[in-house]
Amino acid sequence: MPMQSPELASFTTNGTSDDEADPRSPRGIQSIEVGGQLLKALVRAGSALALKDLARAAGMSAAKAHPYLVSFGKLGLIEQDPVSGRYGLGPLALQLGLIGLQQVDPVRLALAELPALAQTLGCTVSVAVWGPMGPIIVHVEQGPTPVHVAMRHGTPASLRHTGTGKIFAAFAPPATVAAALSREGEADALQDAAFAAELEAIRRERLSRVRDELLPGISAMAVPVFDGFGRLALALAAIGPSALLDLGADSPQAQHLRAAGERLSQRLGALGRA
Repeated sequence: MPMQSPELASFTTNGTSDDEADPRSPRGIQSIEVGGQLLKALVRAGSALALKDLARAAGMSAAKAHPYLVSFGKLGLIEQDPVSGRYGLGPLALQLGLIGLQQVDPVRLALAELPALAQTLGCTVSVAVWGPMGPIIVHVEQGPTPVHVAMRHGTPASLRHTGTGKIFAAFAPPATVAAALSREGEADALQDAAFAAELEAIRRERLSRVRDELLPGISAMAVPVFDGFGRLALALAAIGPSALLDLGADSPQAQHLRAAGERLSQRLGALGRA
């Protein structure tokens, strides 16, 4: 009986994969999925790796990994440094990444997250981007608890007094932030020691928090979403009655909001902390 090739090893004699034992599972080629673990390992590492380290990170032996790397090298997905012998992502992988970044719409991805996020957090959530004059809210998703705040699509967000605005103040380019603060009548805000310390805490925690700052009884928190170039793409915010919104940095609501921001950042190509 002829030896079965690795590429066909995951298929049964009727031409279906083992994974198709569950009729709900789409058909796939197991060898591609196995080799893909090497690409994922390189992405997680963020740098070129020696064969043994790359194989270990992908959960396989070096002998098993090497043929995949040879094939990926022929395709341009992986390339080997001729001096160090380390493997890194190749030109085709870089081209795919750049094209993917160009095709992704951050706001569209965020809007898809909002309905479920509003229900999970139990409050109103919003998305904001940087507009011509500063942060601007582009969508509001009402939660199960109504919030009587004059906030709608197109509403500007104060850089100094809103959770959304403080995310942009912390992560947007300083010169851009300074100009916008000046337009808001807060020209000296960045020189204020308390505000500077607050922005540093926001950068560290990836979370801004505002309690009763603009409206009594209303609190908010917001998180950043970064793109594949490490730039702030948008801010996700949660707004609700102060009695119902737990502003603790490790509260369940804060953790869910952070997780949503991190998921979106990953989908936009962000790697780790910007």
